[in-house]
Amino acid sequence: MAAAAGAVPVAVPVAAAGAEAAGPGEEAAGAGAPCPGPARLARLPLARVKALVKADPDVSLASQEAVFVLARATELFVETIAKDAYVYAQQGKRKTLQRKDLDNAIEAIDEFAFLEGTLD
Repeated sequence: MAAAAGAVPVAVPVAAAGAEAAGPGEEAAGAGAPCPGPARLARLPLARVKALVKADPDVSLASQEAVFVLARATELFVETIAKDAYVYAQQGKRKTLQRKDLDNAIEAIDEFAFLEGTLD
């Protein structure tokens, strides 16, 4: 890993206790000003996701809907594993995720069993 001391910077939004997640362009209960600018449904660049999909020799065409679903699923996956790994960082009294936090989350949570050994 190229990062010093194995640190992996990941932004993890922390929701206010009892506040439900707001939809795109909506304010969360008790939140300050709404997000500036138009709300995007996908945060990953769809053109790059499409390029990755088309890099697979078995894929000849990829619809915009399929690319969007892949991008959104990827975002949700990264958010989930980052939140779960952040729990382990907090247990170590840290705010920065490290590789060992991801390893601990992968080892402890059955949903991530398919990732075991991938960070070796």
